[in-house]
Order: sequence, then C-alpha cells, then structure tokens
Amino acid sequence: MKIKEFIVVEGKDDTAAIRRALDADTIETNGSAINKETIEKIKLAQQTRGVIVFTDPDFPGQKIRNTITNEVPGCKHAFIEKADALHKHGKGVGVEHASPEMIRQALKDAQVMMETYEETITQEDLVTAGLIGGDGAKERREKLGKMLKIGYTNGKQLHKRLMMFQVSQEDFAAAVEAIRKEEQNA
Repeated sequence: MKIKEFIVVEGKDDTAAIRRALDADTIETNGSAINKETIEKIKLAQQTRGVIVFTDPDFPGQKIRNTITNEVPGCKHAFIEKADALHKHGKGVGVEHASPEMIRQALKDAQVMMETYEETITQEDLVTAGLIGGDGAKERREKLGKMLKIGYTNGKQLHKRLMMFQVSQEDFAAAVEAIRKEEQNA
C-alpha cells in the first residue's frame, strides 16, 4: 500500500512504524515545539502532495496537531485510539507502538478538518447525550471519537471537533444511540 500524501509524525520511531505498515514518506516534527523550518516543509508538502497529520493520542500530540492546523490549513488528520497505541509493558503511548493494521486503518480513515463550518450539533446536544459533565461522559466521548473516527477530545474540544469534521446530525445521533444501547446491555 502506497500513500501519496506526506505523513507528519513526531519522531524516528513513528517513521519506522509507518514504514513497517506501508510505503509512505514522513515529516518528523521532533517534538511538540515545531520550528518554522518544519512548518515550511509541511506547507510545501501540503501544496505538492498533501499532508496527513498522524500524532500520538496524548497532550503533546494534540498540541502538534493544533499548531499544524493553525499554520497549514487543509491537512488531513488520522487518529489512533490510546488503547491501540500503548507500549506492551505500559511504558508510554504513541504511534510507534501501534500495529501495522491499526496504522493502515487510521490512515485510511483520515479526514480533512474544515476551517469554516456550519453548526449542525449544538452544545445542548452534547449535554443531552451525556457527553459533557456527569458520570461516564469521558468514556462516552472516547467511544464517540472511535465510532466517528475523529479521535478523543475533552468536553471543551468535542463540539469544535464535530464541527471541523462536519459530522452530520444523523451520524452523531446514530453513534450516540449505539453508545446508549451498549451501556444498556452492559
């Protein structure tokens, strides 16, 4: 499997994991403090072949993702669940620990975040669905992010992420219903 776009990852170990999974070129950020030279490289890559941002499912990874989103519009974003990115012995979380199958699936599901978006899902919808505040909200957000392939977010960021990925009211309602059924059967 060959990927046309450049894949932005955090470091050398992530690049090695990507290359075990498929044929692709990467750009390494070398940590969360992305320098101007790396941003310029990502901008050029976006103009020529496109970019998929594929960072670790943790705070530094989200910080990198936010920086790139602000500096280089139109990039695709791939997400991997924290549970799929854990070290075998519990020593860290990252793309480098994910299986080749998980990496291929995450890249296949990559989506573009929209810069301007129409609000189809309101904050009130999130509260009603039990995704913000209350017992189990975090777990529901994790499940929702996985089902909709938009990654995990905290309560404050969920609304924005749903809008940026233009998740439809129908897809949102179907995912919330699936989560409710799963909770009833547990």
